Amino acid sequence: MNISRISDKSFVGRALRLPLRLIPPQTVLPILQGKLRGLKWIAGSSNHGCWLGSYEYDKQKTFEKMVAGGGVVFDIGANAGFYTLLASVLVGPQGRVFAFEPVPLNLRYLNEHLRLNNIKNVSVIDAAVAECAGVAHFDSGRNPSMGHLAADGSLTVRTVGLDEMVKAGKLPPPNYMKIDVEGAEANVLLGAKSVLTGIQPIIFLATHSKELYRTCHELLRSLGYSVEPITGRDLDQTDELLAYAGHRVPGETPC
Repeated sequence: MNISRISDKSFVGRALRLPLRLIPPQTVLPILQGKLRGLKWIAGSSNHGCWLGSYEYDKQKTFEKMVAGGGVVFDIGANAGFYTLLASVLVGPQGRVFAFEPVPLNLRYLNEHLRLNNIKNVSVIDAAVAECAGVAHFDSGRNPSMGHLAADGSLTVRTVGLDEMVKAGKLPPPNYMKIDVEGAEANVLLGAKSVLTGIQPIIFLATHSKELYRTCHELLRSLGYSVEPITGRDLDQTDELLAYAGHRVPGETPC
């Protein structure tokens, strides 16, 4: 059930959300539905939809359909770790998840969620993903989920490039990449061109402006990717993209 789809502007939406304000932020709650049902989540670490199990419902369901056991997932912009946990469950004990996150508060929540749920197949990388290794300024944003690389940011973070890390053997080749980096998505893709052309992982991409949407869409197509909307809407009306090499989604039965 997608509770998060009920608008907070409606009477029903406001009424449903009112009791959530009474939950102390550090309360540990069980996730109520989906593949993560029963796992533990800190209420105030992110959107309440995470522990309700309805967070980014359509994207979550697409992710579940695509990610297979034994795979390697890069969670780029892991935040407090909802998709990190989901990827961990989906790939199972034979798979690996690498969670990239530079914001200290998010890292604390991410690591605590891994500890609370005794997750053993996840490695956390304290860095922002960019075109190459280095350091950069970072703006933490109005809340921890909105942090982004910015020239005038008050936080200094380490950056890594995916091609560099895979080539050096610091990371295994990914089968899947989830990218949600609040405006730096083109830089992530440019720093992973060898991975994208040679390994061709399935990509779950959130874009954060029309310009970035066009840039990423064109770049992915130039690298041999097909692109479709995650949400099922028209491609030009969405900012959530599923990208895969070839002309059909892996696992789809040919006509």
